[in-house]
Amino acid sequence: MKKIARLFTIKTKLEVFLITYALGLGAAERGKDYMVQYPGNVGKMFFVLCTVAVFIAASKMLEAIDLHKAFGVD
Repeated sequence: MKKIARLFTIKTKLEVFLITYALGLGAAERGKDYMVQYPGNVGKMFFVLCTVAVFIAASKMLEAIDLHKAFGVD
């Protein structure tokens, strides 16, 4: 069970950057769909909100990695 749990555990900053890249691609695609579905400023606002959510998630993951290195025990 620990081997399976290890597959879903983020341990390094490289993993965070790869996950952020994938999330960013998905957010950009979703944002493009929102701009088609909601033309005008509302679509642009949704596009920006999608990408900002990815940046917030990335910063939290990077902070968690740093805190785990400083205080965590494996």
